[in-house]
Amino acid sequence: MTKLKLPEAPNSIQKGVPLKLVLDKPAITQLGSNLKLVHKKFDESSFVKEAVSNIEPLTLKERGLKIAEVLKKYLPNTYSEAIAVLLASLTPPLKDTENLGLSGMFYLPHVSFVEQYGLDRSYNNNEDPFAISMKAQYELTKRFSSEFSIRSFIIDQPDRTFSILYDWVNDPDPHVRRLCSEGTRPRLPWAQKISLLVEDPSPSLPILEKLKNDENLYVRRSVANHVGDIAKDNLDLALQLCESWLGNASKELKWVIRHALRHPAKKNVEKALELRTRAK
Repeated sequence: MTKLKLPEAPNSIQKGVPLKLVLDKPAITQLGSNLKLVHKKFDESSFVKEAVSNIEPLTLKERGLKIAEVLKKYLPNTYSEAIAVLLASLTPPLKDTENLGLSGMFYLPHVSFVEQYGLDRSYNNNEDPFAISMKAQYELTKRFSSEFSIRSFIIDQPDRTFSILYDWVNDPDPHVRRLCSEGTRPRLPWAQKISLLVEDPSPSLPILEKLKNDENLYVRRSVANHVGDIAKDNLDLALQLCESWLGNASKELKWVIRHALRHPAKKNVEKALELRTRAK
């Protein structure tokens, strides 16, 4: 019996093999098959033909956006119905947080779909799609990561989005907890900068405080990288935060502090060097 599947993908980036190829014809064909399984009206062959057309020169992120645009043409023409189909087509959530390989990249078009259309009332019968989009990102981040799409929601509706993220920090799934830190990084690589958090990182501080001692390294590493982002624009705040964490810090939290301050330390910032020494 045919079932929902992830396409074959390498366990890691292969030397000489462009990362964008994880979203090539085999993955697009599998996406079409998965959607056809859950939505019988889905025009699988036309979708695949259009999605692979002229895709060769596109980067990975550009491919995700292109496939999302094509999905909009072939999914139901109301956002809430389209999202329902996408969610129905998801494979089971990830169980691990390390050595995940590249198969999760399969869900970049899904995340891009939410990023592009998840705040568009006109695509949802003029009804606010915010809650639907947040639910979709909650599910998607368990399979890949919603760290790119969530940024559009932080920029457009920061108070509503942070209110939900403050709840998600208590979620039992480490992928959801990590999203709270990773998605709010002011300068997340490959993603749009969140200027309001570059200027004032304070909305993220309750998230970092809650997750700094998380049981999962996957989450703690994100906290460290987030503080490293803060240090690029608000060095004094990052230094104060790390110093406040040093008292009775576990060895795991000391690692977070050292990792967070590695770039200022490379620039010979005296306080960063001191804190890293104390965190050994």
